[in-house]
Amino acid sequence: LQPRVHLQEVVLAGGVDALPCDDARCAIPSGERVLAYVTTRGNTTYVTYTTDESFDDVVFGLENAIVDAGLVVDSVSHTGDMLERTKGDVGSDVTIFEKADIFSFCSAAISRRVMEADPMNVVFCPYDVFVLKMPGSAQVTIGFREYPAGPMQEVQALLDGIARAAIGID
Repeated sequence: LQPRVHLQEVVLAGGVDALPCDDARCAIPSGERVLAYVTTRGNTTYVTYTTDESFDDVVFGLENAIVDAGLVVDSVSHTGDMLERTKGDVGSDVTIFEKADIFSFCSAAISRRVMEADPMNVVFCPYDVFVLKMPGSAQVTIGFREYPAGPMQEVQALLDGIARAAIGID
């Protein structure tokens, strides 16, 4: 097995350029707070925000942020519950998440624009935002995968705004 390579940057609230970070425990300059983590694993890059709010409060904030953007939640995958419920069935005793949900939704207007630009952008629809809490952690993470350059950046901006609104950033 090949070891996983994680490249991570930390975006700070004070406007300092993103700092390279080998993991989520990197040194942060005094007086700064982490605004977001941008992580690359293999060919997948994702953006995450952490908060001390409860899982249920972040989920409530996310649902409201999606509705406030004029969108409708298509589905909620209770991924954490499924993994916990089936761990014994697959021969595991590991609890991966205390809780983890994935919210799927779409924007007709944005989807039309990005798919008119390239019909193959259909592979990115619906759009997903996840909320998770790791066992033993006091923090909750909300995030989404990064989208390619070009028209899909409009989707990324939408998801970033929704994730930030869900936890009260900006």
